[in-house]
Amino acid sequence: MKFILGKKEYMTQLFDESGKVVPGTVVSAGPMYVLELKKGKPSTTKSKTGTYDSMVIGYGERNLKNVNKPQKGLIKKALAEREKGFTIIREFNNKKSALPEVGVGGVIDASTFAQGDKVVVSSISKGKGFQGVVKRHHFEGGRRSHGQKHSEREPGSIGAGGKQRVMPGMRMAGRMGTDRITSKNCIVSRVDADKNLIFIKGAIAGRKGTLVEIVVK
Repeated sequence: MKFILGKKEYMTQLFDESGKVVPGTVVSAGPMYVLELKKGKPSTTKSKTGTYDSMVIGYGERNLKNVNKPQKGLIKKALAEREKGFTIIREFNNKKSALPEVGVGGVIDASTFAQGDKVVVSSISKGKGFQGVVKRHHFEGGRRSHGQKHSEREPGSIGAGGKQRVMPGMRMAGRMGTDRITSKNCIVSRVDADKNLIFIKGAIAGRKGTLVEIVVK
């Protein structure tokens, strides 16, 4: 399994080998630093038994004074000369690793990916606040004629007959956005290893600067 963290930059257009224009999203990926390797660690969840292998990585930069003591110890143990902390510290299951041999203190960057890789991309979508049913669930709304006055974008009846309550799952107005969106079978269109940029075909959820998780499974 190959994986990397990055930031969404912007959308653009690319030309493929046949000269066709392909929409794509530019992701500034990595570099990530390996902080710890867990090999044969016992599983702690009740639903799973046995052991697993994983890799703890650090991504981004932040002032070391804003990092808690356990993370400071982890960083100092892996990267003794580093003077900055990490904004993101995350653990990835590495049982079926397709990454090159990377030890503690090693670097994972965009060069581990190649053009044509099929990836799973996860990110947080844009937050849109409290929205009504027309925008949130694509309701049609009321008719624009025959005495209608203020009900063009209203949800209508939410009654449930004799049950005298609103049933779970009823589509109503509420918070919209800021959800974790996972897009499968995305294709890497191009990799610029010098600038740590990965071009992914199509759109990726989220605003500019959103944390993006890219995994090849």
